[in-house]
Amino acid sequence: MNISFDYYHDGKRKALTMSYDDGQVFDRRLVEIFNKYGIKGTFNLNSGKFDTEPYVSKEEIKELYRGHEVAVHSLNHPYLTLIPPEELVYQIMEDRKNLESLVGYHVRGMAYPYGDYNDIVLNSLTSFGIEYSRTVKSTKSFRIPNNFLEWHPTCHHDQNLLDKCKEFKNISEWEQMPLFYVWGHSFEFERNNNWREIEEFCKMVAYDESVWYATNIEIMDYVVAMRNLKFSVDRKIVFNPSSIPVWIGVDGEAMKINPGERVYL
Repeated sequence: MNISFDYYHDGKRKALTMSYDDGQVFDRRLVEIFNKYGIKGTFNLNSGKFDTEPYVSKEEIKELYRGHEVAVHSLNHPYLTLIPPEELVYQIMEDRKNLESLVGYHVRGMAYPYGDYNDIVLNSLTSFGIEYSRTVKSTKSFRIPNNFLEWHPTCHHDQNLLDKCKEFKNISEWEQMPLFYVWGHSFEFERNNNWREIEEFCKMVAYDESVWYATNIEIMDYVVAMRNLKFSVDRKIVFNPSSIPVWIGVDGEAMKINPGERVYL
């Protein structure tokens, strides 16, 4: 019996996730484009800037980002490596608290402001309830991170995005769980007058039955659940202790392991 770990949610072989920072009013148009094509995004917000130009208002957060994920980006967007420990706690926890009060769910993810972090910042995040954090270091690859607290994206949307999309669509079948992770700022589309490009990308990548369109937290939760599957020594019994279903490959076919389920292979 051949067991493999090649599948995302619902037996999909590939995944796409998007990550956009700051929460400026241009998110409204970006969310509209994502919704049009069924793309999922994570929006990293500075809640200390809400209700000031050019940022979104508190009142619209819940509805604007419905169906997507809201995540921490610090309260006021400082360089996290330049502030005292007490201010680091304040910047992360206040932002998380504010966002949770607006969206009504646990906020567990983050993106580093300016991509700025060090080991002290990284190692502090779990004590703040943060389970992943995105950097700005493009890998140009479709690999899942080893450490979700240092999650490097595939590319910024200005880095030959359409060419990268073609590569993703034609990726070799032997690649294990390829993940296409795009990041940026919505204001860049307005500044560079290239809204057409992000819409063309969404149109090109959408409605692919082999792709799971997911938020950052959905990707992380799935991978963690997959990594935590429990197998017997002879690999004939598998137990899923997580709260979400996981798919594995058994002799080339996707098999669903429900939450709390023990399966005899």
